Order: sequence, then C-alpha cells, then structure tokens
Amino acid sequence: MARPADPHARAALIAAARAEFVKKGLRGARIEDITAACGLSKGAFYLHSSSKEALFGEVVDEFMSAMNQLIDQRLEETERFFAEHGSLEARDVTERSERYERLVAMNTEADLRTLELMWAYRDVMHVLLRGSQGTDFESLIWGIVDREVSRVTQEFQRLQADHVSRSDVPPTVIGSLIVGTYLLLAQQMSQMEQKPDLEAWARSIHRLIREGSLPPGTTASRLPQTRALSRTRSTSRSGS
Repeated sequence: MARPADPHARAALIAAARAEFVKKGLRGARIEDITAACGLSKGAFYLHSSSKEALFGEVVDEFMSAMNQLIDQRLEETERFFAEHGSLEARDVTERSERYERLVAMNTEADLRTLELMWAYRDVMHVLLRGSQGTDFESLIWGIVDREVSRVTQEFQRLQADHVSRSDVPPTVIGSLIVGTYLLLAQQMSQMEQKPDLEAWARSIHRLIREGSLPPGTTASRLPQTRALSRTRSTSRSGS
C-alpha cells in the first residue's frame, strides 16, 4: 500500500518551492534544494507532485482562479451598479454626487481586493514576470493583463460615452496605463519584506485615475482620504 502524503509536509514543500522559484527562477530551481530547505527527502517530493513544474502549476492555478474571481466580481458589481443607479452624467462628476462617490468607493474597494491578492501571491507574480522564461508559464501573466486591459478599456469607453471622462485619450491607452501600474507595483511587492499600506495605495491609484481622467475644465475637489473606503464598508455592513 502506498504511503499517504503528509499535508503538513506538503505545505512546507510548497513554501520552500515558492522561495526557491523566486531566487532561481523556475528552470534554475532544483528539487533537491527545495526538499533540503524544508527538511524532506527528494523521494518525499514525489509523494506530493510529479515535478517542480507541476507543483508551481498548482500554485499558479490557485492564484489565477482567485484573480479571475475578482475580475468577475468586479464586472458583476459594475453592471449591477449601472443597472440600479443608471449612467453617470456630467453633473455627477462636477458636483461629486452620491452616485458618483458610490462608484468611486466601489472601484477603490475592488482595487484594494486586487492589491491584497497580489501581496499574498507576490512571489508567484515575480516568477511569472521574471522567472518563467523558457517554460510553459512564460506568457501566462499576459492573459490576465489582456483581460484587465479590456475591462478597463470598456469601463472608460462607457464613461467617455456619458461625457464624464476626458475624450482626448484613447481608452486602450488608459487601460494599458492602469494595468501597467499594477504590474510595476507587483514587482515592487516582490522586493518587500513588510506589507505596505495597501489601502493608501488603492486610494492613491484611484485619486490619480479619477483626477487625471476628468473632462477638461472640471475641477477636482479634495476629499478626505478615508471617505471612499469607509463609505463602502459601512454600506456593506448595513446591507449584510
């Protein structure tokens, strides 16, 4: 009878493998170094996975599944918002209407969820961006990038059609700019030992997006930094 795999050993193996992949890339990592780092034998490795690529693939699948869920959730929230509140108008932006602030708060909260996931899988993103060349994973991250650029592009196309976002910048450029910023932040995260203030990051990103994409002649008012996130959380608590 085959010996069952120890789940505690598996967790230690995955943690050691993720650290080794960051240091040496997927191709450079060796199974013997992974097992030595967590005190297991090379034979024990094969109780849990058929190869280092298969083990990395399992972790990537977890990350991809979580990221796709966040994207789907954001799309559903956006469609539900416009179905319930209608399209924005120019006065919503200039007057900072409640409808406009709800949309800003919703998007800021969604950005924070994305940043939290990126932090949890910052090592995986690092390997996908810089340590997976020459493997089956080297183009995987760009599938996520393309989907997000498409989502942001469609969102700004809607705002431009409603005349609440500047029309002199192609929405594909805005989408690429925003998603590219997230890629750079992911790379920065992989170099950090202490978790940054992701709420501040989310607020800053959205402040730049919001004020930089306003139609010409629109004055951006100064809002308290915590207003958008606190409103979203109080609304979600009251609705639960």
